[in-house]
Amino acid sequence: MIAISKVNTQQISWENRIKNLNLKKLPQHVALIMDGNGRWAKQRGLPRIAGHREGVKSVRAVIEAAQDIGVKSLTFYTFSKENWKRPKNEVSALWKLLVHSMNKEINDLIKNNVRVFTLGDLTPLPIEARNEMIRAMQLTEKNTGINFTLAINYSGRSELVNCFNKLIKQGVTEVSEDIITNALKIDKIPDPDLLIRTSGEMRISNFMLWQLAYTEIYVTDVHWPDFRKWEFLKAIEWFTTRERRFGKISEQLSK
Repeated sequence: MIAISKVNTQQISWENRIKNLNLKKLPQHVALIMDGNGRWAKQRGLPRIAGHREGVKSVRAVIEAAQDIGVKSLTFYTFSKENWKRPKNEVSALWKLLVHSMNKEINDLIKNNVRVFTLGDLTPLPIEARNEMIRAMQLTEKNTGINFTLAINYSGRSELVNCFNKLIKQGVTEVSEDIITNALKIDKIPDPDLLIRTSGEMRISNFMLWQLAYTEIYVTDVHWPDFRKWEFLKAIEWFTTRERRFGKISEQLSK
């Protein structure tokens, strides 16, 4: 199910909105496609990188909101393999922003018990960016709170190809859905229950192709730099209204 959300304001406190959530129906894992940074900047007459910088604030806000709400895992589509096709100066600026942001945020991530993971191939990244991500994972590996995964230089198709080749090298001669699912898992993190895409785009853009098989999809017109805690909460509230049947019918779920 795909939902289109538009901004609306409700005069009710953050705490009360969270209290009204159906805790039994909270998503455990939320994946996010952070779209609209460039459009946000263009609308304001700013360079595209300004939108990416503002988008970092949204990442922080969503992590904090997820902790308040009780969501256990977040995965952010940070940089796809296709993004290398963008102008070189923008790509270079993105890597510098990644290094700066992670270096700035790492102490708070440790303090707030956030554990950092990555998806994708870090090998082609500039050495400073690659080392910064490795350092963040090492410094937070003992944390037991929310799982914070960045998909960097990521491709869903490449992930599947690499997974199959890895299984072949391990001597697996016949695969099953469970074997593939377990091979793709990061530290027992379940598949996403909810996918949020900002800026109104109606596609998944080669993101977690296997893992999104039964994920609820929420699309909002809000550009990523404007997607803060209230927008995240609206997506969660929508998710709790969904009836997730996994092929069954409603009558079977009520038994």
